Amino acid sequence: MTYTNPPTVPRQSATFDDYTLSEIRRAAATGIYDIRGGGAKRKVPHFDDLLFLGASISRYPLEGYREACGTNVVLGTRFAKKPIELKIPITIAGMSFGSLSGPAKEALGRGATLAGTSTTTGDGGMTEEERGHSEILVYQYLPSRYGMNPRDLRRADAIEVVVGQGAKPGGGGMLLGQKISERVAEMRTLPEGIDQRSACRHPDWTGPDDLEIKIQELREITDWEKPIYVKVGGARPYYDTALAVKSGADVVVLDGMQGGTAATQEVFIEHVGLPTLACIRPAVAALQELGMHRKVQLVVSGGVRSGADVAKALALGADAVSIGTAALVAIGDNDPKWEAEYRKLGTTAGAYDDWHEGRDPAGISTQDPELMKRVDPVAAGRRLANYLKVMTLEAQTIARACGKNHVHNLEPEDLCALTIEASAMAGVPLAGTDWIPGKAGL
Repeated sequence: MTYTNPPTVPRQSATFDDYTLSEIRRAAATGIYDIRGGGAKRKVPHFDDLLFLGASISRYPLEGYREACGTNVVLGTRFAKKPIELKIPITIAGMSFGSLSGPAKEALGRGATLAGTSTTTGDGGMTEEERGHSEILVYQYLPSRYGMNPRDLRRADAIEVVVGQGAKPGGGGMLLGQKISERVAEMRTLPEGIDQRSACRHPDWTGPDDLEIKIQELREITDWEKPIYVKVGGARPYYDTALAVKSGADVVVLDGMQGGTAATQEVFIEHVGLPTLACIRPAVAALQELGMHRKVQLVVSGGVRSGADVAKALALGADAVSIGTAALVAIGDNDPKWEAEYRKLGTTAGAYDDWHEGRDPAGISTQDPELMKRVDPVAAGRRLANYLKVMTLEAQTIARACGKNHVHNLEPEDLCALTIEASAMAGVPLAGTDWIPGKAGL
């Protein structure tokens, strides 16, 4: 009798998976690094790794239909004569005209206004559509200075000095030539159709002492009326937050690595920066040690998708959150109704991230006049407002279940973690225990 050995089943490498192999082949064929938009796609500890401990006997819940739960927040109370008052603790992050189409920027302004919150300009300056349809508009002051002028600083409701971005802390932005239309070129003082790379640092200051001078200049230009935000990418959140406060910031915006970008190197997005979850507690600790928690407001961004994410960020000590990618999805980005066209581009709805190419079938991340017509800013604005409303209701639902009459009353004690990593990052106990990894004495 003869025996034949059964063949072994082919096994793919966990290190050299299909995506890695395809990227090696792409790099070998082209000799250039990959550029894309969006944030980190790798799985990292995130808000899903936390759970709320609802009220039972030891805690008293609130009745959803009879007992109010507040959601308002005021940003810029430290020095500004005119701090901004928002009805909800969810803002729209900075996304530039140029990166996004004019109708998309208008839709973001309309949606934010309907929801009672703010939107943000992004690199490249302020458009009239955005200013006209945004009740509260934050003006970003970036290293590139594209589109910057004192008149628009004064027309804004707040100013955000951008030091870094979660998708690329330490790096600058890109806007490729196919998106440098005549209007974009005019606003940015650039040649039409030529690739543009934004600076990675501000040209007229190099450290916190210079930042303090710059903030003073901005206050003088705006007669001390406007709140001054400082935005940093998640890298060293404790020190960056402390230095922003010492430089005179009214608000610190902290952006984790899941936060999106219009375009940068793939290697940057996936391998530089910290997960959003790892950023919040060090930043809060810095504010607390300086006696500035709730006096200088903390806005957290990067991968915020739902009311649960909002509630968890607030419970960890943030005053508000900011959304970018989720807002784009709400107004129509990566919509399956354009699946046939996404496939022609070699991708699929939900995975399209070649925003720099200017061929977005949804008409959002493009300057193509025909594609832009697919965005109805009025209808898209209503969709965004609906989404913001649902997120707010979800956060209120959780807050009431924890016995809180305002979403800002949520606290770390209301949370537990499902993994050791999330427990250590968030500084809350591992579920079913009182153990917090790394905490002194434990």
